[in-house]
Amino acid sequence: MLHRFDPREARAALRQLGWWLLLVPPVAFAAGSAAALFLWSLELVTRQRFEHPWLIALLPLAGILIVWAYRRHGADSERGNNLIIDEIHEPGGGVPLRMTPLVLAGTLLTHLTGGSAGREGTAVQMGGSLADTFYRLARVPREHRATLLMAGVAAGFGAVFGTPLAGAVFAIEVLAIGRLRGDGLVPCLLAALLGNATCDAWNALSGVHHTGYVIAGQVDAPGSIFGHLQPALLLKAALVGVACGWCARLFAEATHGVSAACKRWIAAWWLRPVAGAAVVLGLAWALGTTAYLGLGTWSPHPGDVTLVSLFEAGGGTPWSWFWKLVFTAVTLGVGFKGGEVTPLFFIGAALGHALSGVCGLPVDLAAGLGFVAVFAGATNTPIACTLMGVELFGGEHAVLFAVACFASYYCSGHTGIYGSQRIGARKHGDGPLGGTLAQERRRPRA
Repeated sequence: MLHRFDPREARAALRQLGWWLLLVPPVAFAAGSAAALFLWSLELVTRQRFEHPWLIALLPLAGILIVWAYRRHGADSERGNNLIIDEIHEPGGGVPLRMTPLVLAGTLLTHLTGGSAGREGTAVQMGGSLADTFYRLARVPREHRATLLMAGVAAGFGAVFGTPLAGAVFAIEVLAIGRLRGDGLVPCLLAALLGNATCDAWNALSGVHHTGYVIAGQVDAPGSIFGHLQPALLLKAALVGVACGWCARLFAEATHGVSAACKRWIAAWWLRPVAGAAVVLGLAWALGTTAYLGLGTWSPHPGDVTLVSLFEAGGGTPWSWFWKLVFTAVTLGVGFKGGEVTPLFFIGAALGHALSGVCGLPVDLAAGLGFVAVFAGATNTPIACTLMGVELFGGEHAVLFAVACFASYYCSGHTGIYGSQRIGARKHGDGPLGGTLAQERRRPRA
């Protein structure tokens, strides 16, 4: 029997859609434009660092300036993505507009002087900050605030990576482990599509483009009950995912551990970034390479390991993933700004590259699996990361991306790079629900 048509329900749905069509486009345009400005600026400072290698000697000074700016003017902005997640769950003091210029300037300064950081955190924080500012200035009804914040996150993430589907799902999946905010899916998709289109339009004018990746390696997999996928191939993808989950857990614990150790053992706030910079520069000197500094997506030096080279045979070393993990954990742990995601891409691709021979997979396919799987384990967003794999590499290996991402998600445990992420459903074992990952880390174990 067909459900009886309810005109009141139809009017409510249309009214809700009208609000989204009214409120989301301005947020998406602002976030997409900010992402385009950020990508252009990031390309500029990265080129400056390569053209003037002496700039890395200024890394300690840059760290002091960044930490001082946040201590002097940042207020809650220091909490970054965690502040946005908390504000979506439990509205409080809001996301200040000052977060946008602070995180933009801090990230650019980090990359100019060689700090190992990413760009996702910057785009997400700018999107959330601009969305909350629009909410206040336009006097939007309070019930739409959480949706606007999620839309800002989706637009910023989708625009900076050129992956609108992943951005839309990331914004609703990252809030809580095992729970999706279904009410935000339509506005987040709209925001991610518009934000990405806006960023692409600006990029066409500036000449900046998203990094392209290609998986050309073919796997000989004759027909079976799985169609073109053999059980052995699925198992290999799962094994890569397990290793990526453990790696993601190591990264999250290392980053949190460096931050906690600095606060415990180094009383002077200005000495923490100086000590971190000394470690980063010392490691670069000891290893005889600057490949693990900065974003890591490209380098003018042919011998450097880069995110692009990791998709080629001989483009990395067995320990490239470990060194990028150390460089990034120290950089972010002592107070430099940026994101974790692009370094996670590098770490994952390098780990996949290292495992390709052991698993008997083409190097580019193994690198692609690691690329998305480490990110999935560190952020607890396996669905978004599977979609990202499809958007970046094509749909031919979509099932393998899903297997690797979900295996990584399961094996990373109840850890992650976002301490404010809630536990909506436990992956395994017993324990309380509704708490944050930060609280989970402090929970005594039996």
